[in-house]
Amino acid sequence: MKNVFNAAAAHIAPVYMDPLGTAKKAANWIEKARAQDIDLIVFPEVFIPGFPYWINCYPPLIQAELNRRYQDNSIEIGGPEIAVVQDAARKAKCVVVIGISERTVGGRTCYNSAVTINDDGEILCVHRKLMPTYAERYIWGMGDGSTLSVAESAIGRIGALVCWEHTMNLARQALAEQNLEIHAALWPGLSTMAGFDQIADIQIEAMMRNHALTAQCFVISAASPVTQTMVDFLNNELGVQEFVKEGGGWSAIIQPFAATIAGPHTGLDEKLVTAEIDLTQRNDAKLWVDTTGHYTRPDILSLNFDQRQKTSFKTIKNNNSIDTLDLQNSASDILTE
Repeated sequence: MKNVFNAAAAHIAPVYMDPLGTAKKAANWIEKARAQDIDLIVFPEVFIPGFPYWINCYPPLIQAELNRRYQDNSIEIGGPEIAVVQDAARKAKCVVVIGISERTVGGRTCYNSAVTINDDGEILCVHRKLMPTYAERYIWGMGDGSTLSVAESAIGRIGALVCWEHTMNLARQALAEQNLEIHAALWPGLSTMAGFDQIADIQIEAMMRNHALTAQCFVISAASPVTQTMVDFLNNELGVQEFVKEGGGWSAIIQPFAATIAGPHTGLDEKLVTAEIDLTQRNDAKLWVDTTGHYTRPDILSLNFDQRQKTSFKTIKNNNSIDTLDLQNSASDILTE
């Protein structure tokens, strides 16, 4: 494990609704990152196949067919799209965190997931967003505690949360309790949405700084801008709307004392927001506040963390043994098959 390494937040738009095309674009940017001696690159929320912005713009019944197509364009763990990213990570010797719309193997349930890939191309963990936000529930199911984990990677202990999961203080603490050193934060282009244009970037910055300080970790926050191609897609598919415009995204890197060391970068210009990470700087923060150690009061406050997989089907046999079958298949089961 390295104490000092280079990290990048990928402020990049997807090849919208083209999962394989987006995977190849991610691979190209991983190659560019390696040319800059980047050891960790974080991609935005559901980078593959792109965020379904229409869910907040149109009535549910109007968007039903497009939601079905979004399921079609969601990807399976073990499928060809994620394999492209794994291969790129292996060739570049780069740790990768990438947001995907994950479709269960052989099923139709989808999750808003963050996939962490080690520098040898191995998938370390697949975190499924615990609570889809607002209209996101048209598309994605809820994750469980089995994927709320921190993985040991080539550059340190890394965890991930997606978008407004960062408002879930107990979820953030659950990661901190697992000795979180590096945190990947995945976002869409929220500031392009009506009602969020003046406040989204402020909200994201506040949450990212807060998490860096309260978990004493480095935060790599990656967001995807909205392109005119994406706006045109919405307008052509479901009718002209004025709720989502081009631009947006807030990408930055924050150190454990809450200072910004790279970015923030916003807008349509695609780039890698890069910084050198020195993990020993966590010790400076933990001298003052260690929220998993000397700055806790377990006699007053405690966290119950259920890491069990939530199965949807159980059978009790004659010998009273219980077999479980998760019809939505858990991410950890997929990784161990």
